[in-house]
Amino acid sequence: MRYFVTFSYDGGRYHGWQIQPNGDSVQQRLQWALSTLLRDDISVTGAGRTDAGVHARKMVAHFDTDARFELPDGIHCQQLAYKLNRLLPQDIAVSGIEPVSSDMHARFSAVSRMYRYYIHTTKNPFLRTYSCEIHYPLDFSAMNEAAALLLSYEDFGAFCKSGADVKTTLCRVMSAGWHQTSPTTWYFEIRANRFLRNMVRAVVGTLIDVGRGRLSLDEYRSVIEGKRRSEAGESMPAHALFLEDIVY
Repeated sequence: MRYFVTFSYDGGRYHGWQIQPNGDSVQQRLQWALSTLLRDDISVTGAGRTDAGVHARKMVAHFDTDARFELPDGIHCQQLAYKLNRLLPQDIAVSGIEPVSSDMHARFSAVSRMYRYYIHTTKNPFLRTYSCEIHYPLDFSAMNEAAALLLSYEDFGAFCKSGADVKTTLCRVMSAGWHQTSPTTWYFEIRANRFLRNMVRAVVGTLIDVGRGRLSLDEYRSVIEGKRRSEAGESMPAHALFLEDIVY
């Protein structure tokens, strides 16, 4: 039987979602907890791979097991979620577990993912862990014009980490834009069918170059069309990036 598990995590002390040979990962923690509770070697497949230090308000993974949680003498999904939360560290929280059909796949069945990157423009001790502090003025109107242009392209090789093992750099961006939440706080939201490694942080860095006047809109277009990572902006710090939503 296949199950979807929905959870969130603070990625600050992890080397990303995916199991690493020499570092702690969210996938490793979840697999260990499930294997311990179900007394079986459980493998989990995530909806995507967040980089080291990136957070997730909503992540989904699937796992297969012969255990029948819904049987009267078995462990109910709700009970399993409760027990998982008791076993997992405080920075990983399971919100639900549900049975799904065998053809459902946490990664390939997802139709969209949505990320947000948070920034603040004045020193704030309560934002430093989950938002990026920016000290220079930004033209958010120009940044939103540039963000809207992302919907006109399909190849985002310019924003893919150099040397990344990907078969294609094609993505379909469905929405992208900056949103102000207070006089000093903003977030960039982008939704797409898939994302390349390091893509969102590279997009944000390039948009900030537009906001600072370092890139014109025409130059920004040339960066995308050139498909060279070296021409795009810097990769922004990971701690301000959140995987916010996944739609199936």
